[in-house]
Amino acid sequence: MKQPVESVFDHAENQRLLARLARLQPESAAHWGKMQVGQMLAHCRQPLLVATGELPLKRGLIGILFGKLAKRKLLAPEPFGRGMPTAPAFRMRTPREFASEHAQLCSLLARFGERGPAVLSTQPHPFFGPLTATEWDRLQWKHLDHHLRQFGV
Repeated sequence: MKQPVESVFDHAENQRLLARLARLQPESAAHWGKMQVGQMLAHCRQPLLVATGELPLKRGLIGILFGKLAKRKLLAPEPFGRGMPTAPAFRMRTPREFASEHAQLCSLLARFGERGPAVLSTQPHPFFGPLTATEWDRLQWKHLDHHLRQFGV
């Protein structure tokens, strides 16, 4: 059997990610971490919005100094580990409404599958700096997979 392509741009894999999202419920509980499921859905939209350019963030000194090193580590084949730091703009401190957050994330992810790399911003990532379409894609897939595994789907 052919291995799935780990890409938000690959139609079949995009559909698999959407199917995993469909298995989430308002009462889904995290296997680790502090976020509730609605917060996780809102959190997962943020990097996708950065990738499209809809959430512009400025580059900070930490990213300029350590972004390339972190990028290499996060692009490695291994899944993201637990307890990784989160950018302040991506922290969801208040409860979020499941249905609305779920619909928004699914719609945004579907757009990645439909438009492919054309959906990407040409601006550098605020932490990692310039990224290729392949790097944007890989980081988005790994981030979504990380949080879907966090909630057992």
